[in-house]
Amino acid sequence: MDFTNKNVVVTGGSTGIGFATAKAFISAGANVWITGRSAGNLQKAAATINSPQLKTVVSDTSNLAGIEILEKAIAESGIKLDVLFLNAGIAVFAPIEFALEADFDAQFNTNVKGYFFTLQKMIPHLKDGASVVFTSSNAAHLSNINVSAYSATKSAVNTIARVAANELAVRKIRVNIVTPGPTDTGVLSKVGMPKEVEKQVTAQIIATTAVKRMGEPEEIANIVLFLSSDKAGFITGSEFLVDGGMTNYALK
Repeated sequence: MDFTNKNVVVTGGSTGIGFATAKAFISAGANVWITGRSAGNLQKAAATINSPQLKTVVSDTSNLAGIEILEKAIAESGIKLDVLFLNAGIAVFAPIEFALEADFDAQFNTNVKGYFFTLQKMIPHLKDGASVVFTSSNAAHLSNINVSAYSATKSAVNTIARVAANELAVRKIRVNIVTPGPTDTGVLSKVGMPKEVEKQVTAQIIATTAVKRMGEPEEIANIVLFLSSDKAGFITGSEFLVDGGMTNYALK
């Protein structure tokens, strides 16, 4: 797929799925802006990708002030966006009985409020015919324990995306949802669990997929690029499960 001279914003683009997607867009010729909360992570991402086509914006999209930093950067660049990939997200795991209000608020602020208002602020900067892609999660379709708040945020994301697809259709802007399942982004190692526990949890997760493995960030990126391309010109308001068959397998 050719994205030569296309302009792309990837929120949460310094690590994981966002990083893999930013890298793929650049390899396809696009100019890419990535956001993240950590200047250090953004610098590492920029050094790894090592391309003049990549620009970084320190922007915490969980609040309006952070979103306005991104909007200002795009406005001052004078460009119009061909693709907006709403991807920044967090997850905190706890049973309902012990969930903390602060963790609940943080997840909804980042995963729902952040997506909603980033889209709102970017709409004037989208070209007619642009593509918007939301990152959801198959947690929105499952009833796994300890992820109630996170799952709720992703259900909300799906609804926002479907409504946006209808509202933006008049400008031929397409809005779609990519729904990953277990993806090897290193998230388990970041939560600080012992290595043996991490191995056990990973094995348990893999066992719930039909293909018996974790997904790779690059595999999610491939779907984002497809949905952002002209090849997906007749697709909008749709959700694409990229979870190794986990959702259907788990529901059997």
